[in-house]
Amino acid sequence: MNRHGVLEALLFVVEEPLPLVRLQEVLGDEDLATTEATVRELALALENEGRGLMVQEVAGGFRLATRPEAHPWIQRLQQIKPARLSRAALETLAIIAYKQPITRAEIEAIRGVAVDGVMRTLLERGLVRMLGRKAEAGRPILYGTSSEFLEHFGFKDLGDLPSLREIDELIGASGAEPARPNANTAAEPSPAPPSPSETGAAEGGEPS
Repeated sequence: MNRHGVLEALLFVVEEPLPLVRLQEVLGDEDLATTEATVRELALALENEGRGLMVQEVAGGFRLATRPEAHPWIQRLQQIKPARLSRAALETLAIIAYKQPITRAEIEAIRGVAVDGVMRTLLERGLVRMLGRKAEAGRPILYGTSSEFLEHFGFKDLGDLPSLREIDELIGASGAEPARPNANTAAEPSPAPPSPSETGAAEGGEPS
């Protein structure tokens, strides 16, 4: 089997992206440049052959992933609707991504609403993690994004984060469910939830 075949097999069996250094060790290459060249060659070969898989660089490593063009057929096969984050969860996640490390109280000060349910959802899905505690009274927990966050959105690292304006556009076009009004305001139309860059106050809790 040639090097491309070996590399393809390695990237196929791993559950998490393989760092280039680890690939170098497994392939027995003398330097990283040789390993990286092999990765790029495999990626180009898969693309030129019109294969359904591609080499994806994400979260500090490489993995095989299905091409976006194939997703409609994959969803038809699985007969499931991809799980979506609520608009409130996306906005809270954006705040954490850009402001990390950040405490829950600081998130709520920006959003103007309680985020208990949203934070629970983000933690359960592994998109957010606890980084430690802030050196202040009460030692509140500091939160930040995880490697799963990078994988979920296809980012190599936090430097790939889009601008805040692009985040607003993505949230608006995502089809994410809007925040629900609380019981005290259910009879009236609820205002649109604030964007990550806004700090307008609102009453009530958040959907998860």
